[in-house]
Amino acid sequence: MRTSAFVPVLLFALLGALVGCSGGTELTYSGPEEAYKKGVAEMEEGDHQQAIRFFRAVFEYGRGNEWAPDARFKLAMAQRGLNKHLVAANEFQRFTQLYRNDELLPRAEFERANSYYLRSPSYRLDQSDSEQAISLFRLFIDRHPNHELVPEAEEKINELRAKLARKKYEAGRLYEQRDMWQAATTVYERAFDQYPDTPWADDALLGAVRTYIRYADRSVESKQAERYQKAIENYNRLTQLFPESTLLGRAEDLYSEAREKLDRAQAQQGEQSLAQEDASSGSN
Repeated sequence: MRTSAFVPVLLFALLGALVGCSGGTELTYSGPEEAYKKGVAEMEEGDHQQAIRFFRAVFEYGRGNEWAPDARFKLAMAQRGLNKHLVAANEFQRFTQLYRNDELLPRAEFERANSYYLRSPSYRLDQSDSEQAISLFRLFIDRHPNHELVPEAEEKINELRAKLARKKYEAGRLYEQRDMWQAATTVYERAFDQYPDTPWADDALLGAVRTYIRYADRSVESKQAERYQKAIENYNRLTQLFPESTLLGRAEDLYSEAREKLDRAQAQQGEQSLAQEDASSGSN
């Protein structure tokens, strides 16, 4: 009997506690303007979660009310304040879909791209967010070429492209360390071709020079000359495009090696051709 009497009392106490908690967090506002202003105040105080609740309350009065566009934009910024960058990106996208004629549209497009920029990880990890940020920043620039945020967008594109170039370059280094010479030459050349305007472009060309020499060293005689020649071609690109590069000293040593080995390979090919001609003449 004690147990049966105790359980209802305990349940009643728990229920009372829950009601008290929900009542303590209940929002109070007289309309969309007050809800919006209270949301802004909460953001300024650093309570982004509470701010989000107030901004969402603005939409109870319809998406077309006077305060709804600003509330939608602030809602996205509040999500960013919670480091929910993908949620913020989605909110900025909703803004652009709902308020095509609002003066905040360009800023919303920029901030959507910026959300993916903030998600961009170390170059060692998957770079899908970096690529998405670049795409969206470029779209922003195309649509609003005279906007004040264009220089910042261009700066962030350059930063992200440098990260992508580093990732590609490091892949070439990994192949090189594993003595996978053909793969290394391909990746180094691709790193330069895709990111010629990044700080890693001259490193990629030097890598191509170096690995083509090693690739040729390990090739059959009939393929050596063309691969030493590829090393020289990449050296020429390096010196022509980056005459001030700090890598030119190392590149010159590699060029001398490639030139010497190319001359030797071509001489051997010439001797073999003569021997084949002599053998052919003798048989006739």
